[in-house]
Amino acid sequence: MTTRRGGEATEGNREATAAGGLAAYLAVRRGTFELDVGLVVPRGQVVALLGPNGAGKTTVLHALAGLLRLTDGSVTLRGRVLDDPGRGTFVPPEGRDLGMVFQDYLLFPHLSALDNVAFGLRARGVGRGAARQTAQVWLERVGVLEHAGSRPGQLSGGQAQRVALARALATDPGLVLLDEPLAALDASTRLEVRGELGRHLREFGGSALMVTHDPLDAMVVADRLVVLEGGEVVQDGSPTEVARAPRTEYVARLVGLNLHRGRGKGSVVRLEAGGQLHVADTLEGEVLVAYPPTSVTLHRQHPEGSARNVWQGRVAGLEQHAHTVRAQVSAPDRPHVLADVTPAAVAELDLRLGAAVWLSFKATDTHVYPG
Repeated sequence: MTTRRGGEATEGNREATAAGGLAAYLAVRRGTFELDVGLVVPRGQVVALLGPNGAGKTTVLHALAGLLRLTDGSVTLRGRVLDDPGRGTFVPPEGRDLGMVFQDYLLFPHLSALDNVAFGLRARGVGRGAARQTAQVWLERVGVLEHAGSRPGQLSGGQAQRVALARALATDPGLVLLDEPLAALDASTRLEVRGELGRHLREFGGSALMVTHDPLDAMVVADRLVVLEGGEVVQDGSPTEVARAPRTEYVARLVGLNLHRGRGKGSVVRLEAGGQLHVADTLEGEVLVAYPPTSVTLHRQHPEGSARNVWQGRVAGLEQHAHTVRAQVSAPDRPHVLADVTPAAVAELDLRLGAAVWLSFKATDTHVYPG
């Protein structure tokens, strides 16, 4: 992540600008909400923007698209300044080199798939024949050329998504913005389209920014994850980096991990939430400790065995997760812990809200890193 403040571009911004990518520092004030985000997306890179509701994801999209003016900062794309309040520069949405893919696709219902894709080119002054020829190329590239003559109402969800993507990319934009592009698809279609989407976004030649709530969509499609909370970037890294070392509880839940803050000394971490953990890694000072819910075992009696992290609590929540059940265990002066158990274990242990249980997990299941 890099930012641009007071008109002074960082080295990262200059490199991205020279390479024809997106370089932006987005400062927006709307009532009590403040957005303060630095964002660089080089050409050929796909960035997924994640965060809880109200984190500022839509504000970022609107600011980049020109639907919302910046209070401060700047947006530069392919070396062209699109928004800079300090210099009095603002390019309206129709003048920006952008493509958009919406959650509901917003295809024109009265136009064929071919004419939907050609629409953006026609709006930019390209002749009808040339526009339709380019549209055919893109429909073939995304695998729906046989549906060129179909109207949106005749297309499946996956086919409509591909047409919407082709429409966004056909104008050769410097940046394509995607707002929950897979959310409207059923599970089986989503699985099929997910991998294709990432490939097309990397190959079209510009930068791509995708807003999503689905961590799997982000992990599969994107080269980089940027996580927002409270209008600020709390984590920025590759999917592997973010999944291995989450920085906040929201990110930990997103990637399916338990996460605790504390102070390390030797192989023991004293936790902010109370108690201590035995860990395999030795790290001094402020640390974060992460471990998967699958490593936590629940018991009705004090467990025997080699696990060094053992304490008693009560079941505070039960939630079905695919073929497992995720239990949240709470205890006074201890952090909340998530444990994944089988439905058979739920029945055998008679797990229910308020049930007293012991939990255990091994020091070797933990991952410790600087906090």
